[in-house]
Amino acid sequence: MADDVWLVVGLGNPGPSYAKTRHNVGQMVADELVARVGGRWKQHKQAKAEVVEARISGIRAVLAKPRSYMNESGGPVSGLLKFFKVEPAGLVVIHDEIDLDFGTLRAKFGGGDNGHNGLKSLRKSLGTGDYYRIRFGVGRPPGRQNPADFVLNEFSSTERKDLPFAVDRTADAVESLLTDGLEVTQSKYNS
Repeated sequence: MADDVWLVVGLGNPGPSYAKTRHNVGQMVADELVARVGGRWKQHKQAKAEVVEARISGIRAVLAKPRSYMNESGGPVSGLLKFFKVEPAGLVVIHDEIDLDFGTLRAKFGGGDNGHNGLKSLRKSLGTGDYYRIRFGVGRPPGRQNPADFVLNEFSSTERKDLPFAVDRTADAVESLLTDGLEVTQSKYNS
């Protein structure tokens, strides 16, 4: 994909009330990537998303945050793929994952939605699950707490201390995926 453009999407929910929740960690990582390239989010005219066109280690990328709710992410992502002429195989989605301990990363290609509403919406809109994912572990809900409630809560005080480092490391993993490919990224970051 050296000459092509990648679409890197951080999943989350819009608005300040969701900004610091576990479900928005994908957008936190996208914000970190935009800060690294010195970009500023701009509203995309046709897709319900904010975008920054950038070069990451010389590789063309469109960084994006859908401005829809998580369970409607597929529409904006599908629109961006069409607009920028990117195939799903050139899509990287950064999202929270309750089946991984806090701060644990997994880079992978393809797979199911594992009950994640953002990934369900993507599969419905794209007709495939064949795209890259950077899964950021947020841990399981304590006791019998509903997973939906858990991911819509902010990180614990202990997690908040480590969150900037985990977000930074996840941004590193995204850069590695674009520059070095999946196998190298998995061996380096899949903890």
